[in-house]
Amino acid sequence: MLGEYRIEGRRASDIAGSVERGVGTGALQPGQLLPPMRELALTLGVNPNTVAAAYRTLRERGVIETDGRRGSRVRPRPATTARGSIRVEAPAGVRDVSNGSPDPALLPPLGEAFAEVARRYAERPGMYGEAPVDEEFGRLARAAFDADGVPAGPIGVTSGSLDAVERVLAVHLRPGDAVAVEDPGWGSLLDLVPALGLRPVPVAVDDEGPLPEAVERAIRQDGARAVIVTDRAQNPTGACVTEGRARELRRVLAAHPGVLLVEDDHGHGIVAQPLHPLAGVTDRWVLVRSVAKAYGPDLRIAAFTGDAETVDRVLGRQRLGPGWVSRLLQRTVAHLWADDAVDPAAVARAYGERRDGLVRALARRGVEAHGRSGMNVWVPVSDETGAVARLLAAGWAVAPGARFRMDAGPAVRLTVSGLAAADVEALAEAVAGAAGPAPARSYG
Repeated sequence: MLGEYRIEGRRASDIAGSVERGVGTGALQPGQLLPPMRELALTLGVNPNTVAAAYRTLRERGVIETDGRRGSRVRPRPATTARGSIRVEAPAGVRDVSNGSPDPALLPPLGEAFAEVARRYAERPGMYGEAPVDEEFGRLARAAFDADGVPAGPIGVTSGSLDAVERVLAVHLRPGDAVAVEDPGWGSLLDLVPALGLRPVPVAVDDEGPLPEAVERAIRQDGARAVIVTDRAQNPTGACVTEGRARELRRVLAAHPGVLLVEDDHGHGIVAQPLHPLAGVTDRWVLVRSVAKAYGPDLRIAAFTGDAETVDRVLGRQRLGPGWVSRLLQRTVAHLWADDAVDPAAVARAYGERRDGLVRALARRGVEAHGRSGMNVWVPVSDETGAVARLLAAGWAVAPGARFRMDAGPAVRLTVSGLAAADVEALAEAVAGAAGPAPARSYG
């Protein structure tokens, strides 16, 4: 089972440390089955509860996963393997279309908003014991949710959408629980789920969002206790949940009311397509909106709403850690919202012209590409490593698809934020030369 590697230790911490050392050195390979707890306890001469405690620690750290009677095994992708490290550095003279960042020219100036908030703060500084959600921020966030048909629920604030997702998963799930995630999907999320000791279950997507049959399979066959869906501008594919797809997904989820639904409206403020929320069809749900793409990543603010119990749990746990997200930042964002500092239609049009132009240019060259919304284009390729290398040699740094996929096929992601109209044809020509024949399959 373990080959020549011997797990050692008399205490739970020592046993867990021994397994971690084996994983770190490569002596225990991803997917390798560990001994049953009673068998290992007998070998080490310890109580089975000691081994159970060690395995529990390893699950919580994301080192191993447990799948019922099939036992415990080393995670196929240990949590310490960050997908963010799978990247290509753009040397001098190479255009970088890999970073996934918004166009700075489309972000609003922040000086006036900060100055006005600072002036008001001088009159009434924030103190301990105040409500964690600024009143005006909460009012505007709730009004925006209402306008998009999101069910009623209290408002919470976190330091970005990933922070919200982590907190929601942590208050409802236990290590070893399965979570349905989009594949391809957001690389940081694909790292976060196993880092929490949870088991990611890949769900295929197309241009209209997660496939209903894949979500159903993840819940029924793989036992997913949570489903994470990106509503608009999905990273990396640009998928956007349509009205028809939302109807199908609601039907699937309604049959499993105990499943936790987490929605990330990734494209809020930068897309033209309407929101078709799934929220409310399950007993436990949350919908998250970050301001990062429309107002600036460094603001680190996301608003979320959900069922009352979930929001209360998240805010309660938040109080025991950071306490609250800076109300200065909340008031700054509220000021930007109230002043209409961003014109979503104009921003969506700017990204859409570049994205759609690139997709059309690639289509003219016989290259399959996806990018229904947002700022990214996903291009399936036959040889991912080769395509990345050839594009780098041609003067373009792109993001390897390995950062964003589990079972999905090889691809590259292109971010259009920094492209000018004159760049589109040149990039399409380089991609066509580097991609090779596209595989005969969807990107899911």
